[in-house]
Amino acid sequence: MASFHVRSISLPKTSHPITLAVEEQLCQIKATEQATSSSSIYQNLSGLVDLYECVEDFLTTQDGKCLDSGLDGSIVLLDVCSIAKDVLSQMKQSVQELQSSIRRRSNEVSEYMISRKKITKVIRKCISDLKNNKKVDTEVTILREVEVTTLAVLESLLSFVSEPKQKNSLISKLMLTKQVANKCNEKTSEVAKVNTAVKALTKGIEVNKVQKTLKALEMTLEDLEDKLEVLFRCLIKNRVSLLNILNQ
Repeated sequence: MASFHVRSISLPKTSHPITLAVEEQLCQIKATEQATSSSSIYQNLSGLVDLYECVEDFLTTQDGKCLDSGLDGSIVLLDVCSIAKDVLSQMKQSVQELQSSIRRRSNEVSEYMISRKKITKVIRKCISDLKNNKKVDTEVTILREVEVTTLAVLESLLSFVSEPKQKNSLISKLMLTKQVANKCNEKTSEVAKVNTAVKALTKGIEVNKVQKTLKALEMTLEDLEDKLEVLFRCLIKNRVSLLNILNQ
């Protein structure tokens, strides 16, 4: 009778339900973490809030080694989130001041553009620091994945608000002229629409249309600011939980 060698198959261990919940939230956010539209960024911020609610439960199932890896990252997340909050606040204030100046017929466009450049400088420095300080992961943990995903969403938010780098080519100038003539393409972000409208303000574009564009941006910034504040509180709670568990 022939004998057969039976090879054993090692099946992966079943993940804890809380771990699965965190991984599911991560997958959903990762699918659109580089989003550039305000609606997608808002959804990702909401997703991060839900993610950190799952992380709170996840922390109670982990050992000290895993939690230690998330402690340093929590400081970075709070710093970047704080910068993003300040950027949104300053940007919203600049938009409101420009709206007010237009109503007074003083049209203080130059002040708005100066403020935009200052904000963009802060954003580019923050993004540059993030890229220069990227860690080389010897071991990828779920908390590290959460950190990386959160930073990616915050970076997309900062990029959304940032002034796009100007290109001096003839083609780019022609494209800008076409944008002004078309009074902003509908697919353009709210920030870019305002930039185009403000630059066209001195070229006879109807003031009420500029005001409408500014108001739309103000509302977008306010929504993002509110959701970012909720996320910031989640990050604080997350760090406190880490410290409490590690100090037990």
